[in-house]
Amino acid sequence: MFVIFPKPELRAQNDDDYYTEIPVWRQALGGAVTGHPVAQAESVVATTDGGNLKSYSTQGNLLWDYFARGRLTPFVSRSREGTSYICRTNGLFIAVNRAGRELWQINLRAPLVYPVLIGWDGRLFIFTDKKITCMTAAGYTLWSHTLENKTAIAPTRDSMGGVILVQEDGEILRFDPFGNLFSYKPDLPGAAPVAAVSLDLEGWGHSILLLYRDRHMELVYPSLKYGESLRGKLDLPATPLAATGNKDEAAVLLENGQVIMVAPDSRKILWTSASHFRPGELPDKPGPMDLHLFYDERGIYILAKTGAVGFTSDGRRLWYIRLRGAAAIPSFGDDGILYSGGLDWILYAYRLENRVKAQQRVLYGEAPEGSYETGNPGPSSWTGYPFRFNEMELEARIAEIRRAVRDGTVGINEKEYIAWLMETAGSLAANPRAGNQPPVHAKYRIEAVNLLAFLGSRETLPFLANLFSRDPEPLVKTAAAITIGKIGVDPDGLAMRAFENAVVPPSPPLGEETLTAIAQAVGALCRFSGPVLSFPGIRILTLLSTADRPPSTRNQALREIRSLGRL
Repeated sequence: MFVIFPKPELRAQNDDDYYTEIPVWRQALGGAVTGHPVAQAESVVATTDGGNLKSYSTQGNLLWDYFARGRLTPFVSRSREGTSYICRTNGLFIAVNRAGRELWQINLRAPLVYPVLIGWDGRLFIFTDKKITCMTAAGYTLWSHTLENKTAIAPTRDSMGGVILVQEDGEILRFDPFGNLFSYKPDLPGAAPVAAVSLDLEGWGHSILLLYRDRHMELVYPSLKYGESLRGKLDLPATPLAATGNKDEAAVLLENGQVIMVAPDSRKILWTSASHFRPGELPDKPGPMDLHLFYDERGIYILAKTGAVGFTSDGRRLWYIRLRGAAAIPSFGDDGILYSGGLDWILYAYRLENRVKAQQRVLYGEAPEGSYETGNPGPSSWTGYPFRFNEMELEARIAEIRRAVRDGTVGINEKEYIAWLMETAGSLAANPRAGNQPPVHAKYRIEAVNLLAFLGSRETLPFLANLFSRDPEPLVKTAAAITIGKIGVDPDGLAMRAFENAVVPPSPPLGEETLTAIAQAVGALCRFSGPVLSFPGIRILTLLSTADRPPSTRNQALREIRSLGRL
Protein backbone atom coordinates (compact mmCIF):
# COMPACT_ATOMS: atom_id res chain seq x y z
CA MET A 1 0.00 0.00 0.00
CA PHE A 2 1.37 3.36 -1.01
CA VAL A 3 -1.11 5.62 0.78
CA ILE A 4 -0.08 8.33 3.22
CA PHE A 5 -2.53 8.52 6.12
CA PRO A 6 -2.18 11.97 7.68
CA LYS A 7 -0.65 11.95 11.14
CA PRO A 8 -2.82 13.26 14.01
CA GLU A 9 -0.53 16.24 14.55
CA LEU A 10 -1.13 17.31 10.96
CA ARG A 11 -4.88 17.56 11.44
CA ALA A 12 -6.97 20.26 13.08
CA GLN A 13 -10.28 19.84 14.87
CA ASN A 14 -12.98 22.38 14.08
CA ASP A 15 -16.12 23.50 15.90
CA ASP A 16 -18.30 20.81 14.34
CA ASP A 17 -16.16 18.07 15.89
CA TYR A 18 -14.85 16.58 12.70
CA TYR A 19 -11.44 16.78 11.16
CA THR A 20 -10.02 18.68 8.26
CA GLU A 21 -6.56 18.46 6.78
CA ILE A 22 -4.03 21.20 7.21
CA PRO A 23 -2.95 22.35 3.71
CA VAL A 24 0.64 21.88 2.58
CA TRP A 25 0.41 25.33 1.01
CA ARG A 26 -2.06 28.13 0.37
CA GLN A 27 -1.98 31.06 -2.01
CA ALA A 28 -4.08 34.21 -2.27
CA LEU A 29 -5.91 34.34 -5.62
CA GLY A 30 -7.00 37.97 -5.56
CA GLY A 31 -10.57 36.94 -6.33
CA ALA A 32 -13.16 34.23 -5.75
CA VAL A 33 -12.80 30.96 -7.64
CA THR A 34 -15.64 30.58 -10.15
CA GLY A 35 -15.04 26.98 -11.23
CA HIS A 36 -13.27 23.94 -9.91
CA PRO A 37 -9.46 24.05 -10.30
CA VAL A 38 -7.94 21.68 -12.85
CA ALA A 39 -4.66 19.89 -12.12
CA GLN A 40 -2.68 18.83 -15.19
CA ALA A 41 0.86 19.01 -16.57
CA GLU A 42 2.45 19.34 -13.09
CA SER A 43 0.45 22.47 -12.32
CA VAL A 44 -3.05 23.61 -11.43
CA VAL A 45 -5.19 26.34 -13.01
CA ALA A 46 -8.26 28.13 -11.66
CA THR A 47 -10.61 30.83 -12.95
CA THR A 48 -11.57 33.78 -10.77
CA ASP A 49 -14.47 36.21 -10.78
CA GLY A 50 -12.23 39.00 -12.05
CA GLY A 51 -11.83 37.26 -15.42
CA ASN A 52 -8.41 35.77 -14.64
CA LEU A 53 -7.01 32.31 -15.26
CA LYS A 54 -4.18 31.63 -12.80
CA SER A 55 -1.69 28.78 -12.74
CA TYR A 56 0.32 27.49 -9.80
CA SER A 57 3.01 24.84 -9.57
CA THR A 58 2.47 21.78 -7.38
CA GLN A 59 4.71 23.56 -4.84
CA GLY A 60 2.41 26.60 -4.72
CA ASN A 61 4.41 29.07 -6.82
CA LEU A 62 2.46 31.39 -9.13
CA LEU A 63 3.45 30.43 -12.67
CA TRP A 64 1.36 32.91 -14.62
CA ASP A 65 -1.81 35.00 -14.57
CA TYR A 66 -3.86 35.37 -17.77
CA PHE A 67 -6.48 38.13 -17.94
CA ALA A 68 -9.37 37.31 -20.30
CA ARG A 69 -10.63 40.93 -20.45
CA GLY A 70 -14.14 39.86 -19.47
CA ARG A 71 -16.10 37.56 -17.18
CA LEU A 72 -15.48 33.84 -17.58
CA THR A 73 -17.88 30.92 -17.48
CA PRO A 74 -17.06 28.56 -14.57
CA PHE A 75 -15.53 25.91 -16.84
CA VAL A 76 -11.90 25.25 -17.67
CA SER A 77 -10.50 22.16 -19.40
CA ARG A 78 -6.87 21.24 -20.04
CA SER A 79 -5.31 19.09 -22.72
CA ARG A 80 -2.45 16.67 -22.14
CA GLU A 81 -0.13 19.37 -23.50
CA GLY A 82 -1.28 21.68 -20.69
CA THR A 83 -3.33 23.96 -22.95
CA SER A 84 -6.27 25.49 -21.06
CA TYR A 85 -9.60 26.13 -22.79
CA ILE A 86 -11.84 28.81 -21.28
CA CYS A 87 -14.84 30.84 -22.43
CA ARG A 88 -16.06 34.32 -21.65
CA THR A 89 -19.73 34.78 -20.82
CA ASN A 90 -20.20 36.50 -24.18
CA GLY A 91 -19.17 33.30 -26.02
CA LEU A 92 -15.54 34.15 -26.77
CA PHE A 93 -13.68 30.83 -26.60
CA ILE A 94 -9.97 31.07 -25.77
CA ALA A 95 -7.00 28.66 -25.82
CA VAL A 96 -4.15 29.48 -23.41
CA ASN A 97 -0.90 27.50 -23.47
CA ARG A 98 0.86 26.02 -20.45
CA ALA A 99 2.95 29.18 -20.11
CA GLY A 100 -0.11 31.47 -19.90
CA ARG A 101 0.06 32.74 -23.46
CA GLU A 102 -3.06 33.12 -25.58
CA LEU A 103 -2.88 30.86 -28.62
CA TRP A 104 -6.15 31.69 -30.36
CA GLN A 105 -9.74 32.76 -29.76
CA ILE A 106 -13.02 32.04 -31.55
CA ASN A 107 -16.48 33.53 -31.06
CA LEU A 108 -18.90 30.67 -30.34
CA ARG A 109 -21.78 33.20 -30.19
CA ALA A 110 -22.96 31.52 -26.96
CA PRO A 111 -21.24 30.69 -23.67
CA LEU A 112 -20.29 27.20 -22.55
CA VAL A 113 -22.92 25.33 -20.56
CA TYR A 114 -20.64 22.38 -19.67
CA PRO A 115 -16.88 21.82 -19.55
CA VAL A 116 -15.13 21.06 -22.84
CA LEU A 117 -14.29 17.38 -23.32
CA ILE A 118 -10.96 16.60 -24.99
CA GLY A 119 -10.53 13.67 -27.38
CA TRP A 120 -7.61 11.31 -27.81
CA ASP A 121 -6.01 13.38 -30.56
CA GLY A 122 -6.63 16.70 -28.79
CA ARG A 123 -9.90 17.51 -30.57
CA LEU A 124 -12.42 19.52 -28.56
CA PHE A 125 -16.06 18.65 -27.91
CA ILE A 126 -17.70 21.99 -27.05
CA PHE A 127 -21.16 22.34 -25.50
CA THR A 128 -23.25 25.49 -25.82
CA ASP A 129 -27.02 25.77 -25.42
CA LYS A 130 -28.61 23.03 -27.58
CA LYS A 131 -25.46 22.59 -29.65
CA ILE A 132 -22.34 20.43 -29.75
CA THR A 133 -19.31 21.47 -31.81
CA CYS A 134 -16.16 19.48 -32.53
CA MET A 135 -12.94 21.40 -33.24
CA THR A 136 -9.30 20.55 -33.77
CA ALA A 137 -6.79 21.62 -31.11
CA ALA A 138 -5.90 24.51 -33.42
CA GLY A 139 -9.50 25.79 -33.38
CA TYR A 140 -10.79 24.63 -36.78
CA THR A 141 -14.37 23.32 -36.78
CA LEU A 142 -14.78 19.70 -37.94
CA TRP A 143 -18.52 19.34 -37.36
CA SER A 144 -21.42 20.63 -35.28
CA HIS A 145 -24.88 19.38 -34.41
CA THR A 146 -27.91 21.33 -33.19
CA LEU A 147 -29.84 19.56 -30.43
CA GLU A 148 -33.61 19.60 -30.12
CA ASN A 149 -33.54 19.70 -26.33
CA LYS A 150 -31.26 20.92 -23.60
CA THR A 151 -28.76 18.52 -22.09
CA ALA A 152 -29.89 17.34 -18.65
CA ILE A 153 -26.60 16.20 -17.10
CA ALA A 154 -22.95 16.90 -17.84
CA PRO A 155 -21.82 15.14 -21.03
CA THR A 156 -19.20 12.44 -20.63
CA ARG A 157 -16.57 11.00 -22.94
CA ASP A 158 -17.06 7.33 -23.70
CA SER A 159 -14.58 4.48 -23.94
CA MET A 160 -14.44 4.81 -27.75
CA GLY A 161 -13.37 8.45 -27.69
CA GLY A 162 -16.83 9.85 -28.45
CA VAL A 163 -19.29 11.63 -26.15
CA ILE A 164 -22.57 10.72 -24.46
CA LEU A 165 -25.34 13.25 -23.79
CA VAL A 166 -28.60 12.83 -21.88
CA GLN A 167 -31.38 15.13 -23.06
CA GLU A 168 -34.06 16.65 -20.83
CA ASP A 169 -36.71 14.44 -22.45
CA GLY A 170 -34.67 11.34 -21.53
CA GLU A 171 -33.24 10.65 -24.99
CA ILE A 172 -29.67 9.35 -25.00
CA LEU A 173 -27.35 10.70 -27.70
CA ARG A 174 -23.97 9.24 -28.50
CA PHE A 175 -21.69 11.05 -30.96
CA ASP A 176 -18.59 9.31 -32.25
CA PRO A 177 -15.47 11.46 -32.89
CA PHE A 178 -16.59 12.14 -36.47
CA GLY A 179 -20.14 13.24 -35.71
CA ASN A 180 -22.00 9.98 -36.38
CA LEU A 181 -25.04 9.94 -34.10
CA PHE A 182 -26.65 7.08 -32.20
CA SER A 183 -29.83 7.91 -30.28
CA TYR A 184 -31.85 5.84 -27.85
CA LYS A 185 -35.25 6.51 -26.29
CA PRO A 186 -35.85 4.79 -22.92
CA ASP A 187 -38.98 2.65 -22.63
CA LEU A 188 -40.46 4.95 -19.99
CA PRO A 189 -41.41 8.29 -21.58
CA GLY A 190 -40.11 11.31 -19.68
CA ALA A 191 -37.87 9.23 -17.42
CA ALA A 192 -34.53 10.99 -17.81
CA PRO A 193 -31.51 9.12 -16.41
CA VAL A 194 -29.57 10.82 -13.62
CA ALA A 195 -26.30 9.28 -14.83
CA ALA A 196 -24.89 7.65 -17.96
CA VAL A 197 -21.73 5.55 -17.64
CA SER A 198 -19.57 4.26 -20.50
CA LEU A 199 -18.46 0.63 -20.06
CA ASP A 200 -16.75 -2.13 -22.02
CA LEU A 201 -18.57 -5.40 -21.38
CA GLU A 202 -17.12 -8.72 -22.43
CA GLY A 203 -18.88 -10.00 -25.51
CA TRP A 204 -20.80 -6.73 -25.96
CA GLY A 205 -18.06 -4.12 -26.35
CA HIS A 206 -18.91 -0.48 -25.75
CA SER A 207 -22.05 -0.15 -23.64
CA ILE A 208 -23.85 2.63 -21.78
CA LEU A 209 -25.23 2.06 -18.29
CA LEU A 210 -28.18 4.33 -17.47
CA LEU A 211 -29.23 4.98 -13.87
CA TYR A 212 -32.66 6.33 -12.90
CA ARG A 213 -34.10 8.00 -9.81
CA ASP A 214 -36.52 5.12 -9.27
CA ARG A 215 -33.37 2.97 -8.65
CA HIS A 216 -33.61 0.85 -11.78
CA MET A 217 -30.85 0.59 -14.40
CA GLU A 218 -30.65 -0.05 -18.10
CA LEU A 219 -27.89 -1.21 -20.44
CA VAL A 220 -27.68 0.23 -23.95
CA TYR A 221 -25.54 -1.31 -26.70
CA PRO A 222 -24.94 1.38 -29.38
CA SER A 223 -23.43 -1.01 -31.92
CA LEU A 224 -26.59 -3.16 -31.76
CA LYS A 225 -28.99 -0.21 -31.35
CA TYR A 226 -30.50 -2.14 -28.49
CA GLY A 227 -31.36 -1.47 -24.84
CA GLU A 228 -31.93 -3.93 -22.02
CA SER A 229 -33.65 -3.09 -18.72
CA LEU A 230 -31.99 -4.46 -15.58
CA ARG A 231 -35.12 -3.85 -13.48
CA GLY A 232 -35.54 -6.76 -11.08
CA LYS A 233 -32.21 -8.26 -12.07
CA LEU A 234 -30.09 -5.51 -10.54
CA ASP A 235 -31.77 -2.67 -8.69
CA LEU A 236 -30.02 -0.02 -6.64
CA PRO A 237 -30.53 0.05 -2.83
CA ALA A 238 -31.11 3.84 -2.80
CA THR A 239 -31.60 6.75 -5.20
CA PRO A 240 -28.49 7.34 -7.36
CA LEU A 241 -26.95 10.81 -7.67
CA ALA A 242 -23.96 10.23 -9.94
CA ALA A 243 -21.75 7.47 -11.27
CA THR A 244 -18.45 6.79 -13.01
CA GLY A 245 -17.13 3.75 -14.84
CA ASN A 246 -13.95 1.88 -15.62
CA LYS A 247 -13.94 -1.07 -18.05
CA ASP A 248 -16.85 -3.31 -16.93
CA GLU A 249 -17.61 -1.76 -13.52
CA ALA A 250 -19.50 1.32 -12.36
CA ALA A 251 -19.08 3.14 -9.05
CA VAL A 252 -22.33 4.80 -7.95
CA LEU A 253 -22.86 7.50 -5.33
CA LEU A 254 -26.26 7.15 -3.66
CA GLU A 255 -28.43 9.82 -2.08
CA ASN A 256 -27.83 8.34 1.40
CA GLY A 257 -24.08 8.92 1.06
CA GLN A 258 -23.18 5.31 0.32
CA VAL A 259 -20.96 4.26 -2.55
CA ILE A 260 -21.54 0.97 -4.33
CA MET A 261 -19.66 -0.90 -7.06
CA VAL A 262 -21.89 -2.42 -9.72
CA ALA A 263 -20.95 -5.18 -12.18
CA PRO A 264 -23.76 -5.01 -14.80
CA ASP A 265 -22.37 -7.97 -16.74
CA SER A 266 -22.81 -10.34 -13.79
CA ARG A 267 -25.84 -8.47 -12.41
CA LYS A 268 -24.16 -7.97 -9.02
CA ILE A 269 -23.37 -5.27 -6.49
CA LEU A 270 -19.76 -6.08 -5.63
CA TRP A 271 -19.46 -3.92 -2.52
CA THR A 272 -21.00 -1.12 -0.52
CA SER A 273 -19.10 1.48 1.48
CA ALA A 274 -19.94 4.62 3.43
CA SER A 275 -18.59 7.96 2.31
CA HIS A 276 -18.03 10.94 4.61
CA PHE A 277 -20.99 12.86 3.19
CA ARG A 278 -23.71 13.65 5.71
CA PRO A 279 -27.47 13.73 5.12
CA GLY A 280 -28.48 16.88 3.28
CA GLU A 281 -24.95 17.74 2.13
CA LEU A 282 -25.46 16.45 -1.38
CA PRO A 283 -27.93 18.16 -3.73
CA ASP A 284 -30.91 16.18 -5.03
CA LYS A 285 -30.03 16.98 -8.61
CA PRO A 286 -26.30 17.75 -8.73
CA GLY A 287 -25.05 19.85 -11.61
CA PRO A 288 -21.57 19.97 -13.17
CA MET A 289 -20.43 22.43 -10.50
CA ASP A 290 -21.79 20.39 -7.56
CA LEU A 291 -20.23 16.95 -7.89
CA HIS A 292 -17.48 15.15 -9.79
CA LEU A 293 -16.64 11.42 -9.81
CA PHE A 294 -13.83 9.60 -11.58
CA TYR A 295 -12.38 6.10 -11.54
CA ASP A 296 -8.80 5.36 -12.60
CA GLU A 297 -6.13 2.76 -11.80
CA ARG A 298 -5.69 4.19 -8.30
CA GLY A 299 -9.35 3.93 -7.31
CA ILE A 300 -12.62 5.84 -7.13
CA TYR A 301 -12.71 9.52 -6.17
CA ILE A 302 -15.73 11.66 -5.28
CA LEU A 303 -15.33 15.43 -5.12
CA ALA A 304 -17.87 17.94 -3.80
CA LYS A 305 -17.84 21.42 -2.29
CA THR A 306 -18.15 19.93 1.20
CA GLY A 307 -15.21 17.58 0.78
CA ALA A 308 -13.76 14.62 -1.04
CA VAL A 309 -13.23 10.90 -0.52
CA GLY A 310 -11.14 8.21 -2.18
CA PHE A 311 -11.73 4.44 -2.34
CA THR A 312 -9.73 1.52 -3.62
CA SER A 313 -11.34 -0.50 -6.41
CA ASP A 314 -12.31 -3.17 -3.85
CA GLY A 315 -14.17 -0.72 -1.62
CA ARG A 316 -11.68 0.26 1.09
CA ARG A 317 -11.80 3.93 1.94
CA LEU A 318 -8.36 5.47 1.41
CA TRP A 319 -9.00 8.88 2.89
CA TYR A 320 -11.55 11.62 3.24
CA ILE A 321 -11.36 15.34 3.75
CA ARG A 322 -13.92 17.87 4.94
CA LEU A 323 -13.92 21.31 3.33
CA ARG A 324 -15.44 24.43 4.76
CA GLY A 325 -16.12 27.52 2.68
CA ALA A 326 -15.14 26.01 -0.66
CA ALA A 327 -16.27 28.12 -3.59
CA ALA A 328 -16.32 25.23 -6.05
CA ILE A 329 -15.60 21.52 -6.42
CA PRO A 330 -11.96 20.72 -5.62
CA SER A 331 -9.61 18.97 -8.04
CA PHE A 332 -7.58 15.85 -7.29
CA GLY A 333 -4.40 15.61 -9.32
CA ASP A 334 -2.43 12.64 -10.58
CA ASP A 335 0.21 13.53 -7.98
CA GLY A 336 -2.12 12.87 -5.03
CA ILE A 337 -2.73 16.55 -4.17
CA LEU A 338 -6.23 17.99 -3.75
CA TYR A 339 -6.70 21.63 -4.73
CA SER A 340 -9.61 23.67 -3.39
CA GLY A 341 -10.53 27.32 -3.97
CA GLY A 342 -12.17 28.98 -0.99
CA LEU A 343 -14.71 31.74 -0.64
CA ASP A 344 -11.89 33.58 1.16
CA TRP A 345 -10.10 34.02 -2.22
CA ILE A 346 -7.40 31.48 -1.27
CA LEU A 347 -6.30 28.35 -3.13
CA TYR A 348 -5.50 25.46 -0.77
CA ALA A 349 -3.43 22.35 -1.55
CA TYR A 350 -3.75 19.18 0.53
CA ARG A 351 -1.44 16.18 0.23
CA LEU A 352 -3.68 13.11 0.51
CA GLU A 353 -1.75 10.34 -1.27
CA ASN A 354 1.81 9.64 -2.27
CA ARG A 355 0.71 7.22 -4.98
CA VAL A 356 1.29 8.71 -8.40
CA LYS A 357 -0.91 7.69 -11.31
CA ALA A 358 1.09 5.53 -13.68
CA GLN A 359 1.35 7.35 -16.99
CA GLN A 360 2.75 6.43 -20.33
CA ARG A 361 4.53 9.69 -20.94
CA VAL A 362 5.61 11.24 -24.18
CA LEU A 363 7.60 14.42 -24.68
CA TYR A 364 4.99 16.27 -22.69
CA GLY A 365 1.78 15.26 -21.01
CA GLU A 366 0.13 11.88 -20.74
CA ALA A 367 -0.11 9.58 -23.76
CA PRO A 368 -3.62 9.27 -25.22
CA GLU A 369 -5.82 6.36 -24.16
CA GLY A 370 -6.53 5.37 -27.74
CA SER A 371 -6.35 6.42 -31.37
CA TYR A 372 -8.86 7.62 -33.93
CA GLU A 373 -6.56 6.21 -36.65
CA THR A 374 -6.47 9.49 -38.53
CA GLY A 375 -2.69 9.15 -38.78
CA ASN A 376 -3.10 5.83 -40.60
CA PRO A 377 -6.63 5.98 -42.01
CA GLY A 378 -6.15 3.23 -44.59
CA PRO A 379 -6.71 3.58 -48.34
CA SER A 380 -9.31 6.07 -49.51
CA SER A 381 -12.30 4.96 -51.56
CA TRP A 382 -10.56 6.46 -54.62
CA THR A 383 -7.48 4.23 -54.39
CA GLY A 384 -8.58 1.88 -57.18
CA TYR A 385 -9.84 4.62 -59.50
CA PRO A 386 -7.35 4.86 -62.39
CA PHE A 387 -8.01 8.54 -63.10
CA ARG A 388 -7.99 9.76 -59.49
CA PHE A 389 -4.88 11.90 -60.13
CA ASN A 390 -6.25 13.38 -63.30
CA GLU A 391 -6.03 17.17 -63.12
CA MET A 392 -9.82 17.63 -63.37
CA GLU A 393 -10.46 15.06 -60.64
CA LEU A 394 -7.82 16.63 -58.39
CA GLU A 395 -9.33 20.09 -58.79
CA ALA A 396 -12.82 18.82 -57.99
CA ARG A 397 -11.74 16.82 -54.95
CA ILE A 398 -9.65 19.64 -53.48
CA ALA A 399 -12.54 22.08 -53.98
CA GLU A 400 -14.90 19.68 -52.18
CA ILE A 401 -12.60 19.33 -49.17
CA ARG A 402 -11.92 23.07 -49.11
CA ARG A 403 -15.68 23.77 -48.94
CA ALA A 404 -16.14 21.28 -46.10
CA VAL A 405 -13.29 22.89 -44.16
CA ARG A 406 -14.68 26.39 -44.75
CA ASP A 407 -18.21 25.39 -43.67
CA GLY A 408 -17.12 23.23 -40.72
CA THR A 409 -18.85 20.18 -42.22
CA VAL A 410 -15.96 17.72 -42.51
CA GLY A 411 -17.77 15.38 -40.10
CA ILE A 412 -18.16 11.76 -41.14
CA ASN A 413 -15.87 12.27 -44.17
CA GLU A 414 -12.87 13.18 -42.00
CA LYS A 415 -10.95 9.90 -42.34
CA GLU A 416 -11.78 9.62 -46.04
CA TYR A 417 -10.58 13.17 -46.67
CA ILE A 418 -7.38 12.68 -44.65
CA ALA A 419 -6.65 9.39 -46.45
CA TRP A 420 -7.05 11.06 -49.86
CA LEU A 421 -4.97 14.08 -48.86
CA MET A 422 -2.18 11.84 -47.56
CA GLU A 423 -2.21 9.73 -50.73
CA THR A 424 -2.04 12.88 -52.83
CA ALA A 425 0.55 14.75 -50.76
CA GLY A 426 2.75 11.70 -50.29
CA SER A 427 2.52 10.32 -53.82
CA LEU A 428 6.18 11.10 -54.58
CA ALA A 429 7.70 10.59 -51.14
CA ALA A 430 6.07 7.16 -50.84
CA ASN A 431 7.07 6.01 -54.34
CA PRO A 432 9.96 8.00 -55.84
CA ARG A 433 10.29 5.52 -58.75
CA ALA A 434 6.69 5.67 -59.86
CA GLY A 435 7.29 4.19 -63.34
CA ASN A 436 4.20 4.45 -65.51
CA GLN A 437 2.22 6.00 -62.63
CA PRO A 438 3.77 9.47 -62.36
CA PRO A 439 3.52 11.33 -59.05
CA VAL A 440 0.97 14.06 -58.54
CA HIS A 441 2.13 17.47 -59.72
CA ALA A 442 3.75 19.51 -56.93
CA LYS A 443 0.95 22.10 -57.14
CA TYR A 444 -1.62 19.55 -55.95
CA ARG A 445 0.70 17.94 -53.41
CA ILE A 446 1.11 21.38 -51.86
CA GLU A 447 -2.67 21.98 -51.90
CA ALA A 448 -3.20 18.64 -50.14
CA VAL A 449 -0.62 19.46 -47.46
CA ASN A 450 -2.17 22.89 -46.90
CA LEU A 451 -5.61 21.34 -46.34
CA LEU A 452 -4.19 18.90 -43.78
CA ALA A 453 -3.50 21.92 -41.56
CA PHE A 454 -7.26 22.25 -40.97
CA LEU A 455 -7.88 18.52 -40.32
CA GLY A 456 -4.62 17.41 -38.76
CA SER A 457 -3.83 16.54 -35.16
CA ARG A 458 -1.05 14.90 -33.18
CA GLU A 459 -1.97 11.68 -35.02
CA THR A 460 -1.04 13.14 -38.43
CA LEU A 461 2.31 14.59 -37.25
CA PRO A 462 4.35 11.45 -38.11
CA PHE A 463 3.14 11.57 -41.73
CA LEU A 464 3.91 15.28 -42.07
CA ALA A 465 7.35 14.98 -40.45
CA ASN A 466 8.16 12.10 -42.81
CA LEU A 467 6.86 14.06 -45.81
CA PHE A 468 9.03 17.03 -44.85
CA SER A 469 12.10 14.78 -44.68
CA ARG A 470 11.52 12.69 -47.82
CA ASP A 471 9.81 14.83 -50.46
CA PRO A 472 12.52 16.36 -52.68
CA GLU A 473 10.37 19.29 -53.82
CA PRO A 474 11.31 22.41 -51.77
CA LEU A 475 7.81 23.90 -51.98
CA VAL A 476 6.29 20.68 -50.60
CA LYS A 477 8.79 20.75 -47.74
CA THR A 478 7.84 24.36 -47.09
CA ALA A 479 4.13 23.52 -47.06
CA ALA A 480 4.72 20.57 -44.69
CA ALA A 481 6.61 22.80 -42.24
CA ILE A 482 3.88 25.47 -42.31
CA THR A 483 1.17 22.83 -41.74
CA ILE A 484 3.05 21.34 -38.78
CA GLY A 485 3.22 24.80 -37.24
CA LYS A 486 -0.51 25.37 -37.72
CA ILE A 487 -1.40 22.04 -36.08
CA GLY A 488 0.84 23.12 -33.22
CA VAL A 489 1.53 19.86 -31.35
CA ASP A 490 4.52 17.53 -31.57
CA PRO A 491 4.15 15.09 -28.65
CA ASP A 492 6.96 12.75 -29.71
CA GLY A 493 9.29 15.47 -30.98
CA LEU A 494 9.24 13.99 -34.50
CA ALA A 495 8.87 17.33 -36.26
CA MET A 496 11.56 18.97 -34.12
CA ARG A 497 14.02 16.19 -34.99
CA ALA A 498 13.15 16.46 -38.69
CA PHE A 499 13.70 20.23 -38.60
CA GLU A 500 16.98 19.90 -36.72
CA ASN A 501 18.26 17.25 -39.15
CA ALA A 502 17.42 19.61 -42.01
CA VAL A 503 19.43 22.56 -40.68
CA VAL A 504 22.44 20.86 -39.05
CA PRO A 505 25.42 20.16 -41.35
CA PRO A 506 26.08 18.06 -43.35
CA SER A 507 22.43 18.17 -44.40
CA PRO A 508 21.79 19.32 -47.98
CA PRO A 509 21.25 23.09 -48.26
CA LEU A 510 17.67 24.30 -48.24
CA GLY A 511 16.19 27.37 -49.91
CA GLU A 512 15.31 30.60 -48.15
CA GLU A 513 11.56 29.96 -48.22
CA THR A 514 11.89 26.50 -46.65
CA LEU A 515 14.28 27.68 -43.94
CA THR A 516 11.96 30.58 -43.08
CA ALA A 517 9.00 28.17 -42.88
CA ILE A 518 11.01 25.98 -40.47
CA ALA A 519 11.61 29.00 -38.22
CA GLN A 520 7.90 29.85 -38.24
CA ALA A 521 6.91 26.25 -37.48
CA VAL A 522 9.43 25.86 -34.65
CA GLY A 523 8.17 29.07 -33.04
CA ALA A 524 4.55 27.91 -33.36
CA LEU A 525 5.29 24.51 -31.79
CA CYS A 526 7.10 26.14 -28.89
CA ARG A 527 4.27 28.58 -28.29
CA PHE A 528 1.64 25.84 -28.26
CA SER A 529 3.48 23.56 -25.85
CA GLY A 530 5.23 26.24 -23.82
CA PRO A 531 8.64 25.66 -22.22
CA VAL A 532 8.70 21.90 -22.86
CA LEU A 533 9.73 22.27 -26.50
CA SER A 534 11.56 25.56 -26.05
CA PHE A 535 15.02 24.10 -25.48
CA PRO A 536 15.24 22.13 -28.76
CA GLY A 537 13.29 24.89 -30.48
CA ILE A 538 15.67 27.67 -29.46
CA ARG A 539 18.60 25.51 -30.53
CA ILE A 540 17.12 25.23 -34.03
CA LEU A 541 16.23 28.93 -34.15
CA THR A 542 19.74 29.86 -33.07
CA LEU A 543 21.13 27.83 -35.98
CA LEU A 544 18.77 29.71 -38.29
CA SER A 545 19.74 33.14 -36.97
CA THR A 546 23.44 33.00 -37.84
CA ALA A 547 24.96 35.46 -40.32
CA ASP A 548 25.31 32.84 -43.07
CA ARG A 549 21.53 32.32 -43.28
CA PRO A 550 19.32 34.24 -45.76
CA PRO A 551 18.13 37.60 -44.38
CA SER A 552 14.43 36.70 -44.22
CA THR A 553 15.23 33.43 -42.41
CA ARG A 554 17.55 35.16 -39.97
CA ASN A 555 14.98 37.87 -39.22
CA GLN A 556 12.18 35.34 -38.74
CA ALA A 557 14.32 33.22 -36.40
CA LEU A 558 15.22 36.26 -34.30
CA ARG A 559 11.54 37.28 -34.08
CA GLU A 560 10.63 33.79 -32.90
CA ILE A 561 13.42 33.79 -30.29
CA ARG A 562 12.23 37.13 -28.92
CA SER A 563 8.68 35.79 -28.84
CA LEU A 564 9.74 32.68 -26.93
CA GLY A 565 11.60 34.82 -24.42
CA ARG A 566 8.18 35.84 -23.06
CA LEU A 567 7.13 32.24 -22.34
